[in-house]
Amino acid sequence: MLNPFWSAFLLAFEAQRVIELRLVRIAWGGTEAQAEMISMVSEKVVAAMEAANTLMAGGSHNQVIARYRELVAANVQRLAA
Repeated sequence: MLNPFWSAFLLAFEAQRVIELRLVRIAWGGTEAQAEMISMVSEKVVAAMEAANTLMAGGSHNQVIARYRELVAANVQRLAA
C-alpha cells in the first residue's frame, strides 16, 4: 500500500465488525457464548505470538497487519454464518 497507515486504518475498521458479531453472540448466552469467549482469548494470544515471531524474524509491520486482517476476515466469515 502507498500509505502504511491506510492498512492499519482498514484493520481497525474491519475489526469493529468482529467486535459487533462477537458481542451479539455473547449477549445471546449459552454454550456458544462460552465457547466464543474462550476462542476470543486464545485467538488473541496466538495472534500476538505470531506477530512477535514475524517481527523477530525480520518481518515488517505491514506483514503483521496483513496477517491480522486475514484473521479478522476469517472471523467475520465464521461469525456471520
